[in-house]
Amino acid sequence: MQQFTIKDIENLSGIKAHTWRIWEQRYGLGMPQRKDSNHRFYDNENLKEILRISYLYHGGIKISKIASLNSEEIRMKALHSSEKQNDYEYYIKELVEAAIDLNEERFERTFDESVLRLGIEESILHVSYPFQDKIGLLWLTDHLIPSQEHFTSNIIRRKLTVAIDNLPPVKETTKKHILLFTPQQEHHELPLQFIHYKLKKNGNRVIYFGSNVSVQMLQDYAEYKPFDYMYFHLVTNLTNKSAQEYTEQLSQLFNNKKIVMSGVMAAQIEVPPTNLQLLRSLEEIADFVNE
Repeated sequence: MQQFTIKDIENLSGIKAHTWRIWEQRYGLGMPQRKDSNHRFYDNENLKEILRISYLYHGGIKISKIASLNSEEIRMKALHSSEKQNDYEYYIKELVEAAIDLNEERFERTFDESVLRLGIEESILHVSYPFQDKIGLLWLTDHLIPSQEHFTSNIIRRKLTVAIDNLPPVKETTKKHILLFTPQQEHHELPLQFIHYKLKKNGNRVIYFGSNVSVQMLQDYAEYKPFDYMYFHLVTNLTNKSAQEYTEQLSQLFNNKKIVMSGVMAAQIEVPPTNLQLLRSLEEIADFVNE
């Protein structure tokens, strides 16, 4: 059994901790467990019910109405609610619940339904990314076990791989000829895969190296094959260099290439080399891949 704090509950539900305290006292909602020491905590079942309550509340149902329902009625109301004004939040909630339970069938079914209803691009941008942000909060606070993170990432990665493979091949093109990768020790591949999907869909020629790529591998490839751009996405910098030093190294080694960088670490570049383009937001990434 996993244990969650009131801060986890606040982050995942989007409702302040003091509001949950009031609802707990007034309506008996979101009641935590207690250890022998009287220390309060929330278990998996607490968290799932809280997510359902917050989903219904954000959907416009008054908290007094929600409080009149029992746990099973809340579950069914959240599952079949006609008040699904926000499809994004519904699917995010369902994915978080499935991840907590390591329920692969439910996770895949939810993601597939999201893609069917919203499309792959909208599902990635407005469901998958926010879901991963929520899961990331649990990871940072040590309230997520590694198997849950890998379990969810691998399913989404598989779906994206199928979407990319289903796109028609790009042979001759007047658009970008671009090498796509993450640096060595960077294993966050999902953003890179989505960028790959968008670039290929828009008619760009992509050489996809994937994650954890050394500078030597890039040099070896560049000796034999032509390309115009090299694009890397950096979330967690484990290159043994600062992000600034890494970009300067690439700029010097590949001074005849246009280098593009996105990801959290792009914010750390204070003096971009002349052949480096920084994409510091989803909007800037979208502009680049849609050119």
